[in-house]
Amino acid sequence: MKTYHLINPSLKDFNKLKKSDFIYLTSTVYVLRDMAHKKLLEEKVFPLNLKGKIIYYAGPTPKKKGQASGALGPTTSSRMDKFCKEFIKKTGIIGIIGKGARSREANLCQKGKVIYFAAPGGLGALGGNSVKNSKIILYPELGPEAVYKVQLENLPLIVAQDLKGNNIYGE
Repeated sequence: MKTYHLINPSLKDFNKLKKSDFIYLTSTVYVLRDMAHKKLLEEKVFPLNLKGKIIYYAGPTPKKKGQASGALGPTTSSRMDKFCKEFIKKTGIIGIIGKGARSREANLCQKGKVIYFAAPGGLGALGGNSVKNSKIILYPELGPEAVYKVQLENLPLIVAQDLKGNNIYGE
């Protein structure tokens, strides 16, 4: 197990990572959950360029005065598994941040294409402190389920599934 500091990583950067490695991520990520996945996949023309980007399954809490974001803790990833294959195919994302084990189907569709990072439980307050900028970019009517563009600085994460398919949760 190694520790890495990744700044605006590419898929090439993820090749060196192995399951259980610890990282500090500094990058722009796109925050979305179930409803946003569903709406995006229903669009005739996909409204975002996510190629080479990282998505974070989360729903930020309202921010207080002077904060870039409220708490930003992970959402249970398995809730998005039904969208995984089509979403990866349509978007070209290279990374997913979430919480908990994925289904076998999600593990297989990610293998070799998308790394999966686990955000430790209870990370919400710390996650919010890692946010340097946050902006709703799509579907504001969904509230915390809207799509946010978020600039993170040193968000602590664990490699839950590396690009070879090795998984901390087991096969």
